[in-house]
Amino acid sequence: MEDPRTLLACPACAGDLGETWRCTGCGRQWPAPDGIPQLRRDVEGQTEAVRQFYNAAPFPGYPPNDSLTWLRSRAERSDFARLLDQSIPGDARIVEIGCGTGQMSLYLARADRTVIGCDLARGSLALGASAARRYGLSSVQFVECDLTNLPLREGAFDVVYCSGVLHHTPDPRASFASIVRACRPGGTIVLGLYNLYARVPLRLRRVVARMSGYRWIPFDPVLRDRKAEPARREAWLRDQYQHPEEHSHSLAEVRRWFAENGIDFVTTYPTTLIGEEPDDLFAEAEDEWPLESVMAQIGWMKSLGGEGGLFVTVGRRAV
Repeated sequence: MEDPRTLLACPACAGDLGETWRCTGCGRQWPAPDGIPQLRRDVEGQTEAVRQFYNAAPFPGYPPNDSLTWLRSRAERSDFARLLDQSIPGDARIVEIGCGTGQMSLYLARADRTVIGCDLARGSLALGASAARRYGLSSVQFVECDLTNLPLREGAFDVVYCSGVLHHTPDPRASFASIVRACRPGGTIVLGLYNLYARVPLRLRRVVARMSGYRWIPFDPVLRDRKAEPARREAWLRDQYQHPEEHSHSLAEVRRWFAENGIDFVTTYPTTLIGEEPDDLFAEAEDEWPLESVMAQIGWMKSLGGEGGLFVTVGRRAV
């Protein structure tokens, strides 16, 4: 396994990190309880509110008697997860920004890949690190950090994966500009956000939920599926219906972010090309008509609305 310290940098001065997580530049010693370095400076306001929110209820959780086989089997129920794994080279350097409890980081940790999982909430990271030890995965390093001051080497990663995170930050556009720097020229950015259109069904359910004091939430398939799993049901309820910070975005908005930061648009998942689906997530899609793009996103209310309306946009950093 490649030493993860070569992919990380001191958040105070961007210097190299030594064997004990001491910066060789400014000399600051960063604590690393349980093997998870705390490369985070103090945060406040809504960022601190989000950190406390996820520390109180890490999401998603791990069931009793889990295993690496269970994790991979569960992940591969998702066509997207399988496609992402198939599209990433076996020797890639990957960073997952906002990894939560680390399930995607652990799923992608195969072959000769090196994976860094970053998150603000230590409670979530502790679950991921514990699972990595149970599964015998040594190629994943979890790091506690803040999105606005990422301890990542500029241009160090082949794949920057950030899903379900930026829409929970006070300024998603600025947050996107911050994560781009970690991607090498020619590398790939995979960005998952709540879609402006596909989020509508959940927003309507949330109105009913608030009016009923969260005693009745109609037509939520995830809550229905987790009826026998109270902890996982509660985690979904908090994350989707009670989050302190949330934004939704259109594809046109995300494409503007890409253009502003030197990222060439590649594709979306699901595709906006009606009647087609990609078999390579990193292959450039044909251009769609603007009306076709809007119509596809409206259609996502049915296909994605049941699980919160998350869509993925893939881009490539210009060389």
